[in-house]
Amino acid sequence: MSDIRAALSPAAPDSAQTVSLFDPISLRGVTIRNRLWVAPMCQYSVDGRDGVPTDWHLVHLGSMAAGGAGLIVTEASAVSPEGRITDRDTGIWNDAQTSAWARIVDYLHRQGATAGIQLAHAGRKASTWPAWGTPERGSVPADQGGWPALAPSAVPFPGYAEPVALDAAGIDTVVADFAAAARRALTAGFDVLELHAAHGYLLHQFLSPLSNLRTDEFGGSLENRARLLLRVVEAVRAEVGESVPLLVRFSATDYAVDGWTVDETAVVAGWAARAGADFFDVSSGGNVTGVQIPLAPGYQVPLARFVKDHAAVPVNAVGLITTAGQANDIIASGAADAVMLGREFLRDPHFALRAAHELGAHLDYWPGPYLRATWPEA
Repeated sequence: MSDIRAALSPAAPDSAQTVSLFDPISLRGVTIRNRLWVAPMCQYSVDGRDGVPTDWHLVHLGSMAAGGAGLIVTEASAVSPEGRITDRDTGIWNDAQTSAWARIVDYLHRQGATAGIQLAHAGRKASTWPAWGTPERGSVPADQGGWPALAPSAVPFPGYAEPVALDAAGIDTVVADFAAAARRALTAGFDVLELHAAHGYLLHQFLSPLSNLRTDEFGGSLENRARLLLRVVEAVRAEVGESVPLLVRFSATDYAVDGWTVDETAVVAGWAARAGADFFDVSSGGNVTGVQIPLAPGYQVPLARFVKDHAAVPVNAVGLITTAGQANDIIASGAADAVMLGREFLRDPHFALRAAHELGAHLDYWPGPYLRATWPEA
């Protein structure tokens, strides 16, 4: 990994071709007002345990829309009840959830932001305890509300219960669930869809030889391991038509011997683009434990650049991007076409407004009630 990082360090910006963090970007029929995007972040805040987003989600996401973010992607929202990471996750498998999301999407739009939803299935990492609010960790027992997790193979995530290996009918159901969720997302008014194929969840589990031990058409070769993801991309594209942007989030590497690699990510990104995906959200890790992740500011940017260069596809970078200058340099260097921030937007939902000030960018979408808070001219 150190060799890859050294080889892919962002080049110095070409001043004649410099792209600003606050330049708009268009994907299919959607124009996003800037390239500073909110990454999907699980909130584990559905107290009703019914997948229906709440006032928390309205305020959480709405504050970042008012704060100037370009694209706001919701937390991983399950395409089926059994696809939830926890029973506190949001979903997009029924009408009640669709209606609740519509209220939130309407607010994001009224603040000028583009609304995206991450469609997800947790696979073998489903039916676990939330990350906060309880000391319990790992899989939830059936007598406490847990459910059987599904996976490509009956190989548990370390410390979790053994999952049930999907059969052919189960795989068909997963594909249909993603397509139905995409349809509901459009009904709710979302502009952009993202498929979650990262962080050790179901689509990533099929991609990685460490979690996919199948010997049928969905296991073994790279073509076979990518088959489910490509079927989902094709099904979603067929469901939503040609005007809706479709992102795929990848973990570019498992950081493990004989695991999923950045080279494979680039190959599959190219295949996914031909199947109907438009843009690739490049993260890393999450499928296995006991690995060493080289955490440092912008540590995943070289991975994003590798996928962009080798697959000839647009990408965004994510991971420990915390300052306006750092974010702008990633875009200006050509390493990525957009950036996604998570924790920094949690710390400061108005980070985009602050970043514009620090970079000297003029925005015409400051919220009217906040105009008195603009920084005085130097």
